[in-house]
Amino acid sequence: MSDDPLFPAPVARALADYRALRDAHGPCWGEPPISYVAQAWATVFLDRRYTYWNAARRQLAERYSPEEIEQHLHEVDPERVVRDALAGDVLDNLAALRLTPGGVALEADRQVVLGAEPFRTSLLLDSATDEPVTVVVDGTPYEVPPRGARIVPLEREVSVDGREVDLSPLCRRAEAATIRVRAGFPCRWSVTGANGQGWYPEGAPPKRDAHRNPYFHGDDLVVAVPAEPITVTVTRGMEYTTSEVTLTPKAGAETLVELAPERLYDAAARGWYGGDLHVHLNWMGEEPAAPALAAAAQHGEDLHVLNLVAGNVASGRVYDAEALAHWAGEDLPWSDERHLARIGVEYRNDVVGHVSAFGLRQPPRRYHTGFEGTADWPPNTVALEELRALGGLTGYGHPFHTAFADDDPPDVVLDSGRDCAAREIVADAALGLIDTLDVLNHSSVQATASVYRRLIGAGNRLAVTAGTDAVLSFCRRGTASSPPGWERVYANVAGPLTAESYAEAILLGRTFATTGPWLELAVNGHGPGDTLELAPGQRVEIVLTSVGPEVESLEIRTADGVLAQGPPGRLTATMEAGEPTYVVGVASGGPHPRALHGAGAYAHTSPVYVDVAGAHVAREADVRWCLAWLDRLEVVLREFGTFESAAQLDDHLEVYERARDVYRARLP
Repeated sequence: MSDDPLFPAPVARALADYRALRDAHGPCWGEPPISYVAQAWATVFLDRRYTYWNAARRQLAERYSPEEIEQHLHEVDPERVVRDALAGDVLDNLAALRLTPGGVALEADRQVVLGAEPFRTSLLLDSATDEPVTVVVDGTPYEVPPRGARIVPLEREVSVDGREVDLSPLCRRAEAATIRVRAGFPCRWSVTGANGQGWYPEGAPPKRDAHRNPYFHGDDLVVAVPAEPITVTVTRGMEYTTSEVTLTPKAGAETLVELAPERLYDAAARGWYGGDLHVHLNWMGEEPAAPALAAAAQHGEDLHVLNLVAGNVASGRVYDAEALAHWAGEDLPWSDERHLARIGVEYRNDVVGHVSAFGLRQPPRRYHTGFEGTADWPPNTVALEELRALGGLTGYGHPFHTAFADDDPPDVVLDSGRDCAAREIVADAALGLIDTLDVLNHSSVQATASVYRRLIGAGNRLAVTAGTDAVLSFCRRGTASSPPGWERVYANVAGPLTAESYAEAILLGRTFATTGPWLELAVNGHGPGDTLELAPGQRVEIVLTSVGPEVESLEIRTADGVLAQGPPGRLTATMEAGEPTYVVGVASGGPHPRALHGAGAYAHTSPVYVDVAGAHVAREADVRWCLAWLDRLEVVLREFGTFESAAQLDDHLEVYERARDVYRARLP
């Protein structure tokens, strides 16, 4: 294995360790069961139709007041949460054995099995009885508490009170056929039966995206399928359309399916390269992932830049630290002139936020604080200084999770304990220690965009970026199991694509982030990252253009709000220079097959800055909003932070005070 450039010995040993953890503990790999670890386990069975957190809160309402619930989310029974969230539904990977006072009933979404292959699934043991019930599954007895639930693996047999349960509703046998899928270049494929069941090449993990579509990557691949009607779909990331064909392959024969997607736009031809700055190779999950899976995904999505990040979950173990140590400062082996892959870091603290770093020359000394009861110390500023010194481009990922409107006070996004929100960013931005904000992320994009515009309106220079937080070791977990690059930050690169040229373009603010649409902004011919020096009263012409069927509306915004709004395609406006400001473009749309974010389609540019009479934008309302944020952050840190001494808390407060000095200096 050490001779394989994609699978060096340290990485191979780490992957073997991850498989052992998965085999011993299931998809959470033995991580401490804090709230988002329990949610990760449960969402292997749930999709976006079924809300985990709502069911969890209903369960906790049996024991706690509404004010106490958020601080006890780690105490839920996740198996009951899955049962309650499903509310009687069954899934293709989770059958249900209903245990009632009148008997038992097996309910399932019947699956197709080829020939004599074994059928394995998970089984929800759902009790409606007031007494414990013992169910024997494949020889192992499981006790289900009164009105409780258990989820167990199933392959062969089930019995209750010595009576065997008829498992015929689980599956049916079908004759086998094979298809060979070919596009002439790497793509993302989806092969589905009439019941929505996915079919995959041998060895490919059974991936499903946030729309529950099965998928795999590559070209010229053989797939075993039933000799029944199937649908083959192919695409290649957001720059391509989707092509589809339905066929009935012949039993016992191989059928060639030649199908290719068409280009919707070609960003690289215009000097723009799209990247995903926050992707995990391994971070819990059903199938530990080797680097070859990342290579196939990047090329199959035509993702120009991939930043894999090493990071912990809820313990001290840092997943893929071995890969970082081996490849730090190097392009990963599958990189070429159009596809660049690096491995960096997600530095994590659940109170003040998670930071990603791209382009590190070597591993950092520290990867996280505040886990397993350790102190939330030092502040993220210390990590940011180290990551910057190691050559890293730094940005806050999955920043905000609470719905937030442009005019809301900071309290709205600062009231939920240890929820991974990017709370320290208001201080780090003022101190010049953070480069970007992932306005496009898996959580609340609208909230993040609102905070972002407050930050740049207050005089901070931050580039818009995107990080999906996709996890290649998950197969079925909403956006986490969606392919990397389902959101991207496009950067206008000068010259050939390298880690340095891409990072430089982002640092200069020459970016837009998107769920799929192409979005282009020009202010008097100048694009994002540029600064226009204007005299009072001077007029500028603004043009915003979009490409993509999912766009429903365009907006041109300044520090004062929406300047112009209109339908997709092209939007123009004029503006007379008054106070210093910025100009950004926004595209939006509702749910769409091309948009894997639950909120729908979205794209947002970095600003074109408009200086007037030599003054840079520092809108008083935004500066005071940032000061109010820092005041509220002190309260949150005192309530939810863990410290071993008053001096550790004081180190955080000193950071906030330095940031206040910066903001106060920007006030009139």
